[in-house]
Amino acid sequence: MANGEFRKDAAEEVSRQRSIQRQVDKADADRGNGSSDDAMQAGAREYPVPPFPKQHQPKPGDEAALDPAPMYDAPYYLGSKKLEGKVALITGGDSGIGRSVAVLFAREGADVAIVYLSEDDDAEETRLAVVDEGRRCLLIAGDVTEADFCRQAVDKVVGEFGKLDVLVNNAAFQYHASDLGDLTEEHFDTTLKTNLYGYFHMAKAAVDHMQPGSAIVNTGSITGIDGSKELIDYSMTKGGIHAFTKALSSNLLPRGIRVNAVAPGPVWTPLNPSERPPEQVEQFGAGTKMKRPAQPEEIAPAYVFFASSHCSSYITGEILPIIGGY
Repeated sequence: MANGEFRKDAAEEVSRQRSIQRQVDKADADRGNGSSDDAMQAGAREYPVPPFPKQHQPKPGDEAALDPAPMYDAPYYLGSKKLEGKVALITGGDSGIGRSVAVLFAREGADVAIVYLSEDDDAEETRLAVVDEGRRCLLIAGDVTEADFCRQAVDKVVGEFGKLDVLVNNAAFQYHASDLGDLTEEHFDTTLKTNLYGYFHMAKAAVDHMQPGSAIVNTGSITGIDGSKELIDYSMTKGGIHAFTKALSSNLLPRGIRVNAVAPGPVWTPLNPSERPPEQVEQFGAGTKMKRPAQPEEIAPAYVFFASSHCSSYITGEILPIIGGY
């Protein structure tokens, strides 16, 4: 081939490459400079994105006062009897992830008991939502850090419904401390007793009533995997919950009880406006890959998956991160 022909072929290749360049550049210009920063919407409906109204709540937080209201009812989620005839106990079930889990469990055919600390109005809202799904709901107020209360709560559930098939350990305490020196012993103890003792006490009380095929689902956190510099104590407990999940799953294998954990990233619940200053709440979840926090109804189906032997009979000791993309 003559040298001139090589040059002709090269010129044609350059022309093709520049044509492709012009097409892509035009597409970029048509799309606009800001589009790459848009929050990802991949669900059946559109979810709120930051910035949110600046707000702060006293502990333990009030879902009814949260703006925008968390989306928990999953109107496009269709039940298919995955938990038909089951009885579930959910700690921290009055609001946030716990409320959405209660609704989906009921939609799948389960009766539900809710353990909560003191938020009577939120708990009643959850009860009504469960009843709207055609299932029964028992409300139990108390402190999961107390072993006696946990035993009494389980006894109430078994007395009311006759059995217990699913335990969801979800109650949590979280409050930031920007400096290690600001983390008092009282603060540290409150976090550990709620997040670790509470899970231990509830599991210990529940397993004696569980039959083969039952399930425990624990709420972990991405902080238990990656850590968080301002949530040292909380990160410790969530990492502990992940280890507890794995160890307990092995311990309960001979009894046919599966134990798994869901580890969410940022989720729009009362936990966060009662934990962060208003200017941080305004941008809550903006740092995720999807550039927004999850809504409770986006997390709750994972609990159905782990609770239902139809879905996960061969799965135990697993930690499922749901964090909007790595």
